Order: sequence, then structure tokens, then C-alpha cells
Amino acid sequence: MSEKRRSYTEEFKVEAVKLLRESEESAAQIARELGIPQTNLSRWKREMEEDPEGAFPGKGNARDEELARLRRENAKLKKERDILKKAGRHLLADAPAVRKYQFMQACASDHSVVMMSRVLGVSRSRYYAWLKRPESQREKNDRRLLTMIKAIHRESRQTYGSPRVHAELRSRGVRCGENRVARLMRENDIQAKQRATFKCTTNSDHDLPVAPNRLDRQFEADGPNRKWTCNITYVSTREGWLYLSVVLDLFSRRVVGHAMKATLESELATEALQMALTRRTLKGPSKKGPSKSSSEVDPLCHSDRGSQYASGDYQALLDQAGITCSMSRRGDCYDNAVTESFFGTLETELTGHRDYQNRSKARTDIFEYIEAFYNRKRRHSALGYLSPAEYEARHSTITGNP
Repeated sequence: MSEKRRSYTEEFKVEAVKLLRESEESAAQIARELGIPQTNLSRWKREMEEDPEGAFPGKGNARDEELARLRRENAKLKKERDILKKAGRHLLADAPAVRKYQFMQACASDHSVVMMSRVLGVSRSRYYAWLKRPESQREKNDRRLLTMIKAIHRESRQTYGSPRVHAELRSRGVRCGENRVARLMRENDIQAKQRATFKCTTNSDHDLPVAPNRLDRQFEADGPNRKWTCNITYVSTREGWLYLSVVLDLFSRRVVGHAMKATLESELATEALQMALTRRTLKGPSKKGPSKSSSEVDPLCHSDRGSQYASGDYQALLDQAGITCSMSRRGDCYDNAVTESFFGTLETELTGHRDYQNRSKARTDIFEYIEAFYNRKRRHSALGYLSPAEYEARHSTITGNP
């Protein structure tokens, strides 16, 4: 008479697998102690890794068993799709095996080695051999470089892509190729914040006089305080809109003046301009007229046709400072593209990722971004990856002009 095939309860299987995971003994030893075949124990462990909830459906009618089988298959397919989804941005179809091993090592806590090996088409034994081999010198260098890349990315508030990270590494005396930096960032999912949709706030439906477009999209300047551009944007807070006005120097892309208010009024633009005049050695309104350094000849200030810039107070401030006014054509945001680009950067790197409880918190955050980070630290591609402050300092050293 043949021996009756033994059956095991779900609880038994679960506890057996739990014992295997928590014990330092081998699977063979645990199987002997429990009086079960080692193949059974290994199969139970694999089934629980692939589908923890539906691994042991128990006995039932044919329909229930079929449903249980389909659930297990769906769970397995879902896990395999998850692996491929995560691996897709790291691996190419012809990627070397070491890339796949690195991915498997990083995801070891989420997926079984058996499943990852099957999905990625690599050998488990070679993967385990790779884990045991000593780290190569290039891998050590990559690991050290990756640590610096992560630190720079954090310092940039997650705003730097590989070109700016590479420029920062070079400034710190680290010699490496930009492609290598890009590869390490790609493999470790280190990305710059992505730009969100941006909206303009210009209201040119007014009867105030407007100036011609004297800038005419000539966005380059041969020195500081030659050409300024101005614009207004808004930031959402739970308390309501916060409006931001800026004055930007086209020579260095530096924000030389800014103001923030809860309402969209002419004082918003006037206060930003007054800050720029004060900080850049140009005097504001005075009975004696404007006072300018010898290097500042016929400065130009460009804006859109908004009522804030066409207002009498704003135009009077320009006249008394000896600054020529320029305005964009109606409905053409490209005439003020540099300032629009700054607003896009601000939203991409800061405001688009914030949920401000009130205007005060937004104002502090924006002030710190402009004054501490954007003007002084953020590397600008148009300036050879120098910050605006550093670009102006180099110009001052070369020309001897402040």
C-alpha cells in the first residue's frame, strides 16, 4: 500500500516559512526538524514572496481554486511589471550585466532574486558571485563621486541637472566628464525639478501712454545697469494671491529689485524699481536730479504694457533717475523673455512645490530664494555656469569698475 500524501494547513506553512526566515539554520536543517521535504519548504517560501496574501488558498471547489490560481498569476505579473517599470529608467535592452546586478541589489528588499533574475534575464549564481567580488577602483571612484553629486543636488534644492552639477564639481577641483555625471544621476534617479505651466498677469487694457519697444529683444548687455527688465507674477497661498514684482539686470541676470504685495497695484512695480535704484548706486527721486556712475550711460528699463508700468508714479521715477522706458508689444511675452524665464525658474524650483499657509510664509521663502540662492549661488547656463554675483565680481575685477 502506498503511503498517504501528507497535507499541511495554511498556518503550518506560514509558520514554517517564518521560522526559515528568522532562523540562522539552513533550510535543510529546518526541514529535517519539521519532518517535511526541503523542496516543500522552499516552494512555500517562494510562493509567499511572490504573493503573500494568496500563497496558500487551501482546498475548495474547482471554481475557487481556479480563481485563487488566477489571483496568484495576476499578483506575479503585477510584480514583474513593477520590476520592469523601475528598471526601465535604469537599464537599456543591451545593458551590461553589472547594471542589472546593481538594480537587483538596490531592489533586494522589494523583490525576490528569483523573480528579478527571471525578468531581467540574468543568472542567479553570477549575481551572487558579483555580490561577493571586491569593489573595483572605478566603482569606488563612482561611489565617492555619487556622494558629492547627491550633496550638490541637495544644496541646489534639487534644481540642478547634470550640466550644473558638473560645473559645480569642476569649481571644487573635481575632474570628471559630464557624461559620467549624467550617467550616475540617471542610474540613481537624481533629477532636476521639472518646469510647471506658467501663466502671465499682464493687463494692458488701459488708456495710459505706453513707450515703444526700444529693447527689441536685444537681451545682451555689455555691463551692469545698462539694461533692466521688469515684470509681475503671482504666487498662490491659502490666504490668497501674493504678487511679486522684480527688476532684473540683463548683464548678469541678477534680480536687483523686488517687491511683494497682496494686491496688484502700481506701488508694487514702483517699490521694486526703487529697490533696484537704491542698490545699484542710482539715486531715486531728488530735486538735484539723478546721480549715476561714469560707467552707466543711458540705462534702459523694459517692461510689459501693464498699468503698473504705465502709471504716472512709475514713469516719474524713471524720468527722475534718467532711465529710458521700453515696453513690449501688446500680447507678446517673448519681448520680455528673460524675465518670463526667471519666473518659470522660480516656479519650477520653488513655488510650484510649496503649499503656503499664508502670504507671510511665501514672502519669506521667495525672499530667501532670490537673495540667498538665486543671486549668489545658483549657476546660470547663460553666464558660463557662474552665479550672477560671481559673474559681476569677475567683471568688476577685470574692468576695475564696481
